[in-house]
This record gives sequence, C-alpha cells and structure tokens, in this order.
Amino acid sequence: MRVPRIYTDQPLEMNLDIALGDEASRHIIQVLRLRSGAELLLFNGDGYNYSAQLVSATKKQAQAKVLSRSQPETVSGLYIHLCIAISKGERMDFAIQKSVELGVNEITPLFSQRCVINLQGERLKKREQHWSKVIVSACEQSGRCRIPLLNNAVEIDRWLDRPLQGAGLILDPKSETGISGIEKPADKITILIGPEGGLSEAEIASAKDRGFRGISLGPRILRTETAPLAAIASMQTLWGDFR
Repeated sequence: MRVPRIYTDQPLEMNLDIALGDEASRHIIQVLRLRSGAELLLFNGDGYNYSAQLVSATKKQAQAKVLSRSQPETVSGLYIHLCIAISKGERMDFAIQKSVELGVNEITPLFSQRCVINLQGERLKKREQHWSKVIVSACEQSGRCRIPLLNNAVEIDRWLDRPLQGAGLILDPKSETGISGIEKPADKITILIGPEGGLSEAEIASAKDRGFRGISLGPRILRTETAPLAAIASMQTLWGDFR
C-alpha cells in the first residue's frame, strides 16, 4: 500500500510531535480514514520528505510524530516558468495540475485580449487560493518536495513590460521552428501560452519585440490546456530531467 503524502506549512524536524492543520487533518481522518499507527510522508516545501507516524486521529485533529528525513530532492538544471492566459475553470486547473506534475517551477496566470473569463477583486483572490491548492495537491501526488511559485494574475501588457528572465518562448502555430530547433537554454525558460482563442497578433508581436521567440509544436492546433503540457514534456526530454 502506498504511504500517503501530506503537505503541511509547518516547520518539520526529526523527533517532532506535530498537530496537523485543519485541512491536512480532515484529509487524513475523513478521506483516507487512517488510524493511529499509520505511516505518513510529510513535506513542507523545503526539499525533503519526512517519514512520520500518526499518533492520534480524533474527529477533528490528527497528530503525528516525525521519525526521519529523506535525502534532499534532486533539483533539475532546467527552470521552467509557465505564463498562461486564464481559461475556464477545469481547463485552467488541468493545465496547472499537470504542468506541476511535469516539473514546472513557476506559474503566472495572465489576462489576455481573448480571455473569456472575468476575474477581479474577491473572485480573483479566491481563484488564486484555489490554484494554490491545485499546485499543492499535484505535489502530493507526484512526489515533489518543493512547491512551485504561483504569482499573482496580471494583465499581459503589464507583464510584458517586465524584463525577460532567461530564454523566452511563445507558442505560435505560424512559426517554422520547433522546440528541437532551439539551443539548450543556459538556465531558465519562460514560456508563454495563450487562451482558448489564442493570443492576438498584437500580443504575439509585442512578446517577440521583447525577446520572445516563436515556436511550433507541429501541424496540429492544441488546446490551451494541452499545449503547455506538450511543450514542458518536450523541454524536459531535450534539456531537463526526463530520462
């Protein structure tokens, strides 16, 4: 049986007795239905897994004892920053979840001209909190010990005014260059993905003016939730930690 991995935002160290937070406790008690003595793996984003044992599980509170710490998680030499236009609920969740599983390091949601969803104020704040939970859940499932950075959502024009860090790639079906035609980046890749209707010609031109290079993923037009996954998997195969 697979040992459950649970995220906690608390400091962890060996021989520590820890009362887990409400969400982690609820998952352990109500979803996994674990009992005292069960094995756990805890992580808090510091790069380690912590073996633990469930000491008690009441109706509302789970307590565990940290027993040992793993070796640090191996860090890929390829840093991937996914900048993706916001799409409707499940599509955006899917893109974020799977990109985390594939090894993305940073995510920036963007409002672009053809975005079909309007988020602002409290609605946007709640959606960003939801995306943070999607990221943590993907880390729990995939075994990642470091939590990818989620930046605040921003208008694409404002985002493009910021200095480009590392190599900038933009998915452009009109480009004649594929990922295999790009030289291995020195350290960081920033990849820009449009919404369901794609980025506008003006947005693509603006990105290229700021140093982004257009690439194609082949003859087929991919959905906004599929395109980043294909691109990230290709980059991890060429330059990252896929073997």
